[in-house]
Amino acid sequence: MADSLRTVLERAVAEGAFPGGYAVVGTREGIVAEYGAGRLDSADAARPTAQTVWDLASLTKVVGTTSAVMQLVANGAIALDEPVVRYLPEWTAPGATGVTVRHLLSHHAGLPAWRALYKEAESPEEAWRLVLATPLDTVPGVRFVYSDLGFILLGRLVERLSGERLAAYGPRHVFGPAGMPDTRYLPPASWRARTAPTEQDPWRQRKLRGEVHDENAARLGGASGHAGLFSTATDLARFARLYLNGGRLDGRQVLDSTAIRQFTTVQNPSVSQRALGWETPTGRNSAGRRMSARAFGHTGFTGTSLWVDPERNLFVILLTNRVNPTRQNTRIGAVRSQLADAVNAAMSGARSDASPGQ
Repeated sequence: MADSLRTVLERAVAEGAFPGGYAVVGTREGIVAEYGAGRLDSADAARPTAQTVWDLASLTKVVGTTSAVMQLVANGAIALDEPVVRYLPEWTAPGATGVTVRHLLSHHAGLPAWRALYKEAESPEEAWRLVLATPLDTVPGVRFVYSDLGFILLGRLVERLSGERLAAYGPRHVFGPAGMPDTRYLPPASWRARTAPTEQDPWRQRKLRGEVHDENAARLGGASGHAGLFSTATDLARFARLYLNGGRLDGRQVLDSTAIRQFTTVQNPSVSQRALGWETPTGRNSAGRRMSARAFGHTGFTGTSLWVDPERNLFVILLTNRVNPTRQNTRIGAVRSQLADAVNAAMSGARSDASPGQ
């Protein structure tokens, strides 16, 4: 397995897919193999390790926001098929009344994919007002459009119903109980030296290191439902094991097992293959071609990805800074699927080689 990780990552670095990357593979019992390749940055020759901190970008949607919504659904604070305006009555944009929480989670709400909030607003409050005012493109439930705006709304929904800011909710209710001390929004300055730099950002006119890459998340204050979370390979391996173990890890029940099954199941196959928050394998996405139909995962714009396959008792995590020094580098797509396929092939070979007594 370690050879498979080494082969894929070293080739990717050599071909310029990213300056540095770290992959970790495991099962519900623990880590099977991990490997770091390349360097953190052209100006930092340090090799990525299990403790390197990465900007997760849209992995925030599942690691942070979806897990929080899952907890609030399990305890009865949120009902998936209730209109979002029941919880956020200030959302008065055209078409908003027909959107349910389930629609937002599955990206079936009819919202546009994105809006340049950071260009239109000068403060988090003004950016939020723009989100609330953005009209739907289509009626809810008929089309899939991957929407950051939907998850910004979900992040505010978590804050409204929990009474806590996102930056506090995750560590208190998900990451802390799961034993993930290096997962948080707004990382402290003391983490900067071990954080992988991202882009030479044309908007902020500086190389970003330890501050959120996503411009809209930055304009919203750095902690948002769609982006802003930072973490390490060690922490994300624990997160994947948490899901594989039915929400329980080290004797603590962090997530409800029934809710996990519900949230990782395809919702409306006539519209898309999305679960609630999570992607599922399509044969064309970052899951590759060997994951089972029960697998679920997600990617992040900065070069991150996480796939969990409960049928095969397997998780595959890839953390990179492929946007360093520029987001124009798009080679990461092929690397993600190559890694997933190589890991599944190696795991299948190991299992077929094992005798019944092993």
